[in-house]
Amino acid sequence: MKSWAEELLHELNHTSSDAEIFSKIAVAARGLGFEFCAYGLRAPWPLSKPKTRLLSNYPEAWKRRYQEARYDEVDPTVQHARRSQAPIVWNDALFSGVPQLWREAQSYGLRYGWAQSAFDSCGVGGMLTLARSRDPLTSEELAENEVKMRWLVSTAHLSLKRALMPTLMDDPERGLTDREVEVLKWAADGKTSGEISKILVISVDTVNFHVKNAVTKLKTTNKTAAVVRAAMLGLLQ
Repeated sequence: MKSWAEELLHELNHTSSDAEIFSKIAVAARGLGFEFCAYGLRAPWPLSKPKTRLLSNYPEAWKRRYQEARYDEVDPTVQHARRSQAPIVWNDALFSGVPQLWREAQSYGLRYGWAQSAFDSCGVGGMLTLARSRDPLTSEELAENEVKMRWLVSTAHLSLKRALMPTLMDDPERGLTDREVEVLKWAADGKTSGEISKILVISVDTVNFHVKNAVTKLKTTNKTAAVVRAAMLGLLQ
């Protein structure tokens, strides 16, 4: 007999729609005692203003209010998630700096919650939040269920990243040749075109040709931006 984790993995592996994936994650969250859940994904590019997506089964009025008030910019759970992958439990002290956000969230039934972030080698970050309107989280409950909650975070991140990233970013890196990647690696190490030409035993013009192609394919404006984007996408590892 399959465990709940095995069953969920099987279902997610055969689901491609982000809405369907999130629906299954929400069902698993309810099985752990949480009526609400939310998942936010943050793409690694552009660095100045990364693209994000948020899925949740929060009350519609609260979702609109959260967006209108731009609460994501001051939400302490979001700020914590960008710094640490340690789980965090909602409490009054956590939201002490944003009392209005906390009051409004509670008014919509979001009173008790738990959240944890997940990151991968390509710089994609995500955070899963589990919340409910009644019953504070006890140490006993966390001791019993937190392993499952952490597992759900990782599973949600892997599954929703697969579904959401194509809608957030193009896939130009798939067109990079091995030589273009090699040139970008040396550029990332601070080598000039002249130095790269000697290392790879090719002409400077050929090095610059590969750089130009990489810049175009990665949809950047210069070599530095191309190197940064390639690194953020995990292409230079």
